[in-house]
Amino acid sequence: MSKPSYIKAEELREIIKNKTKVPGKDYLVVDVRDEDYQGGNIPNVINKPSDNFTDSLDALISEYSQIPKIIFTCRQSQVRGPSCAAAYASKVNTDQTIHVLKGGMNGWLRKYKDDSELVENYVEEEEWDF
Repeated sequence: MSKPSYIKAEELREIIKNKTKVPGKDYLVVDVRDEDYQGGNIPNVINKPSDNFTDSLDALISEYSQIPKIIFTCRQSQVRGPSCAAAYASKVNTDQTIHVLKGGMNGWLRKYKDDSELVENYVEEEEWDF
């Protein structure tokens, strides 16, 4: 069982930009934002909202535990991302490395909002509709 660790935005950027790495095969980003899943996302991310994350945990493990690296994120990666990563880590029994994106999507969008390889569906925060 692997314990989640933080991954810096720059490290994830290098993985995504590395054309030899295939999303969904070599790595997977799981965004656990709920109604705040707007403003932009990492390409090829899967959205598994934290409000019902435990309900989809077994299916998530069944489908993705063979991927060597899994990265969880939420808006700030302070509560939802780390807790979902810990829940996942507590049930998966592979050599998969489990990370939480340091700074979350807020930090990611601030750094990379203008790079279409790193952000899709970008919308300025004042235009969000919760």
